[in-house]
Amino acid sequence: MGRWSALAVLAAAQFLMVLDQAVMNVSISQLVEDFDTTVTVIQGVITFYALMMAALMMTGGKLGDIHGRRRIFMIGLVIYGCGSFLTAISWNVPALLLGWSILEGIGAAMVLPALAALGASNYTGRDRALMYGVLGGVAGAGIAVGPIVGGAATEYLSWRVVFAGEVVLAAAILIGTRVAVEEAQKVEPRPQLDVVGAVLSFCGMAILVFGILQASTWGWIYPKDSPVEPLGFSLAPFVVALGAGILVAFRAWQIRREAQHKDPLVHLRLFDIIPVRSGLYTLLLQNLILMGVFFIIPLYLQIVQGLNAFETGVRMLPISITLVIAALAGSRLANRIAPRAIVRLGLLILVGACVFLIGTIDPQLNNAAFAFGSALLGLGMGFVSSQLGNVLERVRGAGATNIRDVIVLEEK
Repeated sequence: MGRWSALAVLAAAQFLMVLDQAVMNVSISQLVEDFDTTVTVIQGVITFYALMMAALMMTGGKLGDIHGRRRIFMIGLVIYGCGSFLTAISWNVPALLLGWSILEGIGAAMVLPALAALGASNYTGRDRALMYGVLGGVAGAGIAVGPIVGGAATEYLSWRVVFAGEVVLAAAILIGTRVAVEEAQKVEPRPQLDVVGAVLSFCGMAILVFGILQASTWGWIYPKDSPVEPLGFSLAPFVVALGAGILVAFRAWQIRREAQHKDPLVHLRLFDIIPVRSGLYTLLLQNLILMGVFFIIPLYLQIVQGLNAFETGVRMLPISITLVIAALAGSRLANRIAPRAIVRLGLLILVGACVFLIGTIDPQLNNAAFAFGSALLGLGMGFVSSQLGNVLERVRGAGATNIRDVIVLEEK
């Protein structure tokens, strides 16, 4: 196989993981009509996918450490493909919830951590930096192209066609993984799964996010449509507090596991490493902006402006174009400019784009101003997404081969 065949397989998997969320966002109106439901219900289904993926991501990553990244990557692809198939043939909202939100969410939580690790084990040095840039660009491209693909499919065929295509793509990636993607040999003892930590992290994340999501219905403080009203307040802050409390218990449990020299689900000491902490905070910011934009703007264009799915995708095309261009340019610039400088430039552009876009959101859409703001947004997002994967290269370059080496090297 060629030098870049593994990257082609991993990039295809990255594209697959992010494509259908963008497709769903521009197809909300059609989904409401097909399932005879409300926008709120479909929004809940879309959000539950992200909830499942986020709540299980740490467990998915640890399973890769235990059973091998390539094996978990392939199992995750199978689960994701099954979820896509069920989504394509879904006959009601519960079937859609099971296929898209639950099965695809579980599959993505297994695939994404393994994907990054497999990329690092297949490439080194400048090739690894380029690999991260390509994967970041492809992730952005999948989110950006999704509105066009979903809009065209929804308007002229059916949104179900996209998910049927995902089944075929998942099968092709599965075959490619077997022949093109290698896994680094393990030289350390196999870690053990922290079952208690996995349960605590899932419950804490799920309850916390659920409380935040329901706050718009129940009320943040004072009840609107709250099922119960503890002490005269909405149920939402109590649910959020419960989730936060479970996450505090999760943190305490992880500290205890490390003190006992047992494998925790997450090595919390990693957050003491400045490059790691800064990279994760920036990644959080990037995703808050990106997912927020691709969730809110399609709703604004369809509900407020009355555009159909394809027209919505066309209006978002400037984001798609500039995001891909900037992501590819960022990976090239990384050979001459420090990745952190590129990320900072991207963040500055993002802030400016968000401020500019706020001024364009009116009952009557200014197409030129909206397109310019969208293009700026894509430009900033492309620079950021192309370089965040390189934040640990300095530590790896010092000889770190596993998590314990990273911590020891940073302490030195």
